[in-house]
Amino acid sequence: MPTPDISRESNHAAFDPVFDVELVRRALAEDIGRGDVTTEATIAAGTPASARIVTREAGVVAGLPVAALAFRLLDPPVRFEPLVADGARVEAGAILARVAGDARALLTVERTALNFLGRLSGIATLAARCQAAVTGTRAAVVDTRKTTPGLRTLEKYAVRMGGARNHRAGLDDGILIKDNHIAAAGGVREAVARARAHASHLLKIEVECDNEAQVSEAVEAGADVILLDNMPPSRLRENVIWIREHAPRTLIEASGNIGADPERLAAVAATGVDLISLGALTHSAPNFDVSLEFDS
Repeated sequence: MPTPDISRESNHAAFDPVFDVELVRRALAEDIGRGDVTTEATIAAGTPASARIVTREAGVVAGLPVAALAFRLLDPPVRFEPLVADGARVEAGAILARVAGDARALLTVERTALNFLGRLSGIATLAARCQAAVTGTRAAVVDTRKTTPGLRTLEKYAVRMGGARNHRAGLDDGILIKDNHIAAAGGVREAVARARAHASHLLKIEVECDNEAQVSEAVEAGADVILLDNMPPSRLRENVIWIREHAPRTLIEASGNIGADPERLAAVAATGVDLISLGALTHSAPNFDVSLEFDS
């Protein structure tokens, strides 16, 4: 089989912008290199095949359109039929999609398509588990910028498919004054004042606080959101009560050393915070076990 054509002209369908065509094209090029020598040696050109994508575990699906894109970039006539939608909860053994086309193309794309599907479904599954842990409270679970370089848009999409929410998409998406900003600016009040002078009136200002003194300063400075960082539930509760009394319209976020443990999440949510941000949603999600199995 000649080196596969994954040039720009190979894109024969319109896809949601979240599914970055160039990203998938680069992933294919990374894996294929100069050609799939195993498939070329063992499968005759023009051999038709059909297969199914199966999950070996229960969870939440995300990434089927990305998998479909991978197959179509290499083999535009391929038939990719999703049997569930992204965001669906499935049991082990469920068939997620059926795919049919040139056998060589199916085998060559298999790993790239499954890598995307496994990664994104793993994130969606973890996000669903974490959000379920705070059910019945006012808290929402949100992600962070601790994403795989180049995959942020897809990984944040997967978080949404799991029922959790997105924090900032990037540094241009909101003002979050963290500990190093505070140190460099000379304190919470000065950092907030500078941010307020710089920012549009439509842009909220969030301040990360490590202690009660910073919480007080942030409230006095008029922060819109206060992030309580690395505090145990008892301290979180005390600070939430104080903030609600002195600045009832201020959103309160908890972060730091929380992880994806359901009991820990439930304890943090019970303190009354509005948001719980978890880097673990994207940096520690286990891969979801999916496979492509040829029909006999």
